[in-house]
Amino acid sequence: MTDESLVNTDWESVVARLGGATRLAASARATKAFRRGRAVKNSVDLLRLILAYCLGKRGLRLTTAWATSIGLADLSNVALLYRLRQCGDWLALLVGEALAAAVPTASHRRLIRIVDATTVAKAGRQAKKSSQLWRLHSAFDLPGERFGWFELTDQRGGERLDRIAAVNGEIRIADRAYLQPDRIAAVLDAGADLVVRAGWKNARWLEADGQPADLLATLRAGAAKGLIDRPIWVGRKAGEPLALRLVAVKKPPEAAAAARRKARQDARRERYQVSQGTLEAADWVILLTSLDPQAFPTADVLALYRLRWRIELAFKRLKSLVGLKRPPGVDERSATPWLLAHLLLILLLEPLVDEFEDSPRLAAAA
Repeated sequence: MTDESLVNTDWESVVARLGGATRLAASARATKAFRRGRAVKNSVDLLRLILAYCLGKRGLRLTTAWATSIGLADLSNVALLYRLRQCGDWLALLVGEALAAAVPTASHRRLIRIVDATTVAKAGRQAKKSSQLWRLHSAFDLPGERFGWFELTDQRGGERLDRIAAVNGEIRIADRAYLQPDRIAAVLDAGADLVVRAGWKNARWLEADGQPADLLATLRAGAAKGLIDRPIWVGRKAGEPLALRLVAVKKPPEAAAAARRKARQDARRERYQVSQGTLEAADWVILLTSLDPQAFPTADVLALYRLRWRIELAFKRLKSLVGLKRPPGVDERSATPWLLAHLLLILLLEPLVDEFEDSPRLAAAA
């Protein structure tokens, strides 16, 4: 199944996987995406038409010509754009239902949930330069190997560790942008655990007695062994400090050299002097976790964090396989449904992902 076959040879199977024609008709009417059959006879045809435009490369005029040629609908490109703008709530509902159909449970086998965000530029040549972006906040669930949650915002929607509600018993994995102590507390209060990457100076490190902890001294002391696993406390804006584990592993020489080089390049670009502490910390992967050391020894924590590459591959699949890219036009009423159509497609394709070359499962087995 591809984005082209989805609206042609595979269309009947798509309708079935979305709950059938009756269910689609009910949800289209409930969200006011479809009110009466005129130029477009029914909600199933409307969905096919919308997906053909959003997922294809024809544009508005050629999509309407294609629809007329196969007897699907007879409407102008302006009418198609109007229909698209009415479908945002409907597509959001269909995406939500597709996600809910595969809701994971953290019972006998713990859910691993990787959270991250990716961006898509808004329309216009200067969009990236002016930071005019759509930000797609996501959670990728293991062992199900599929997206379990999406939220779409503009560039002002910040990355938050607790943007998606935690599931009791889950293990949440995140990069350093999510080292947010008060939000970490919210995730822990919900009964979840976490593994999150840390920078050496983007947290208020404390010892058990509440005194500041010297993280650089800790790294230096562990340099000979190349591995650190010790209790650490992290200060919060409000509330008691968080009692966590600091797990750090020294990078291979080539990776450490590359990290130091990048730190120097960033400093030159931003016109500041890179500190010696930053260069020392660049030799390490520093993690914070709430996992119990008896149940999850050091090697297990490191192995869990290495799973974070799965969401990077999932984003790659979303952009290369599904073709998620800059939506046409600057109107949010049409850009949002356009993006949602791509999210719906990746959810339809994920159960078949092993058929595709860049599947994370295939990559893991290679």
